[in-house]
Amino acid sequence: MHKQDFNKGWTFGKQISKLEAVFTGVKDKHQEVRLPHDAMILTERTEDSPLGPGGGYFQGGTYQYVKKFVVPQEDQGKVMFLEFEGVYMNAFVYINGDLAGKYFYGYSNFYVQINDYVRYGKENELKVVVQNSSQPNARWYSGSGIYRNVKFMKAEPIYIVPDGVRITTVDADPDLAVLKIDMLLKNENMGLHTGYASTIIKDSDGNTVSEQSTKFTIKTGEQISVRQRITLPNPQLWDTENPNLYTCETVIQINNKVMDKDVTTFGIRKLQLDSLNGLRINGKTVKLKGGCIHHDNGVIGAATFEDAEERRIRKLKEAGYNAIRSAHNPISRALLDACDRNGMLIMDELADCWTHAKQAFDYAAIFTSTWEKDVEHMIGKNYNHPSVIIYSIGNELVENGTPHGNSLGRKIVEKIRSIDDTRFITNAVNLLMPALDQLEDIAASLGFENMEALASGEVNEVMNAVGPMMAKLMESSAIQELVEEAFGLLDIDGYNYSPEKYVAEHKKFPHKTFVGTETNPPQLDNNWEIVMNNSYVLGDFAWTAWDYLGEVGIGRYGYDEEPRESIYAPFPYITAQTGDFDITGYRLPISYWREIVWGGRNHIPYISVQKPERYGQKVTFSQWSWTDTISSWTFPGYEGKGIVVEVFSSAEEVELFVNGKSQGKKPVGDEFKKFYCKWDTVYEEGTVEAVAYIKGNEVGRFCLKTAGAPQLKVTMERECLRAGTNDLCYVNIELMDEEGNLNTAEDRKVTVSIEGPATILGSGTGRSKTEENYFDLTHETYYGRMLAVVRAGEEKGVAWLTVSSDGIETVTVNIPVV
Repeated sequence: MHKQDFNKGWTFGKQISKLEAVFTGVKDKHQEVRLPHDAMILTERTEDSPLGPGGGYFQGGTYQYVKKFVVPQEDQGKVMFLEFEGVYMNAFVYINGDLAGKYFYGYSNFYVQINDYVRYGKENELKVVVQNSSQPNARWYSGSGIYRNVKFMKAEPIYIVPDGVRITTVDADPDLAVLKIDMLLKNENMGLHTGYASTIIKDSDGNTVSEQSTKFTIKTGEQISVRQRITLPNPQLWDTENPNLYTCETVIQINNKVMDKDVTTFGIRKLQLDSLNGLRINGKTVKLKGGCIHHDNGVIGAATFEDAEERRIRKLKEAGYNAIRSAHNPISRALLDACDRNGMLIMDELADCWTHAKQAFDYAAIFTSTWEKDVEHMIGKNYNHPSVIIYSIGNELVENGTPHGNSLGRKIVEKIRSIDDTRFITNAVNLLMPALDQLEDIAASLGFENMEALASGEVNEVMNAVGPMMAKLMESSAIQELVEEAFGLLDIDGYNYSPEKYVAEHKKFPHKTFVGTETNPPQLDNNWEIVMNNSYVLGDFAWTAWDYLGEVGIGRYGYDEEPRESIYAPFPYITAQTGDFDITGYRLPISYWREIVWGGRNHIPYISVQKPERYGQKVTFSQWSWTDTISSWTFPGYEGKGIVVEVFSSAEEVELFVNGKSQGKKPVGDEFKKFYCKWDTVYEEGTVEAVAYIKGNEVGRFCLKTAGAPQLKVTMERECLRAGTNDLCYVNIELMDEEGNLNTAEDRKVTVSIEGPATILGSGTGRSKTEENYFDLTHETYYGRMLAVVRAGEEKGVAWLTVSSDGIETVTVNIPVV
């Protein structure tokens, strides 16, 4: 189909809300917007927000988007669709005042056929009403509105159904690949016709490697599938290290007239799964170095931009990841494309709940009537993406322990397999959830006393209350009996927070494979040992790879002035405060430890320092916390005072030096963690350096220096933007000294402003506890850093971004818009 970007020319207004939308500091009910657009990120947060800590104390609402468009008279008789890639949630689509379609799940792409509703040769009005005022309806920050792309699609009455070209790798090796191409065609009203479906396959360099035409006959009102079987000699196979991609151009012709065209990107790769070899891609075993991610993009909210998704996947890949799990909903087309290009594997997840609600107005209210369509849309969107290797049917479901729940699970699994039998299916099972009704009795038998916490039924609170007893609870035969049928439905048994079950269950079921669908970040050293030592354990997905909005403070540290009385933090916390990267994309210390555990960094150690202002204080952690450290040696005012230096390393021993003076050697791996050691020493301005040794020989070193007086350093992550597109330029703003050392000790108020054909889409820091808004233009840096995100405007020219702070020289950078 001919596809047109339908993201421009919208007006936006809130219909029902306590607060009006905020745009660049001005309140306005009818503002011009360009999609994608997250209305929630523009609201003022309040302590009494019905979204509560799960939603980051933001505001919901009901919104209206309006767009005017003209369909030429000559297009009468053609078929036309709108594709909405994501609207959160309860979307009603009107054309000229008539309801043309509706969709409720906020994470599914969906199509609305509009050719019977438009007025040809005249102006038409498209109105989308988004009803997101019933709160809370998610356990995390959901965003609001049309937050993913909208496309207008049109074709002749005989056309390729949207997502109707599906390319399957039947077999593949370095010498030969066998492909099956299915093309789903529909005839709306043209009568009986005979024509040809042709495909042209091109490699990544644009060279044609295959051409084939297949004759077909189609009747009025009929939908048919045209199939081709193609062999490709010497294929460029796709894998995590060599993400080779092909394109398939599909053309439908009747009487030599082109009726429809489609271009599909795909990769050729062979998947295998067994308990002896684990997961194999193209015959090679791959262990999943995974992390869970939510769908928001930090300071720009839930709005999905190609550059935002590409940036996140690129950074995760550079940090050693080779897999992500969507938590807990189908991911965007932009993220799928980014994973294909970067060789990142995907576990795509259907939903966080089925029929048992986890929030008052969540997906459970509609699941039984919509899940089949949601499965169809998820698989249709994913099918040609080689990065997608696993489907997860749900997350931490109560239904996993009931006959009716397992009956529903069986239907979901059968539905997926009927559409796509090329991927593997799992379920992220938290063994506590199916056992909630029996949990108090089971826990009491083990001597547990905090029954009030168990009674909450909220999964994070229950896990926090159980704490170290989690492993003992998981040994209960009663719990395992509850979930036996749920696991029997799957290709891969997925466990949340129960790594001890892999080996135990394998002894009973030696043909099964297992994966840690969600695990505690600090447990990776032990978990990865299990993964590497057991072929049937496929990998580990940590919670989480990237910090996110909502579920505020679950990974925060508790000190005397703010103890951890609840798993969630009070207002004004805004992020979960857990992850290898903060929401600005800044890599945190735990990420370097994780990379070392995975075998990366070539024995180069990494230094992270506990904050001297907390020296000697008692600290409490959650299961998602790492140590309270930063990679810095800049702590003015703490000279001569105690400080703890942590070093992560894959070597046998490490020696620490402060200003060239040895603090002694230590073996790597202590009572706290493997690949870890620490020194309790005294802070001195200057340098701290770690030297790693194997068999007495130096294999790597790492140094931190005390930073001097800060200057503004402004770094753009791309050189130019394309006018009228979704292009984003991420701008990193840092307080650096003359030698390039980040000054983490001197946070300052920094203001950003822009002139010319671009806008500031959002700005902020990785600080979890803040009352700042991401639409504000002034922020206090967080350990010397902040981020601004610039979006291309409609016109060409040069945009000038100015960054200023009192007492420091202002910096202005130009961003060409071409």
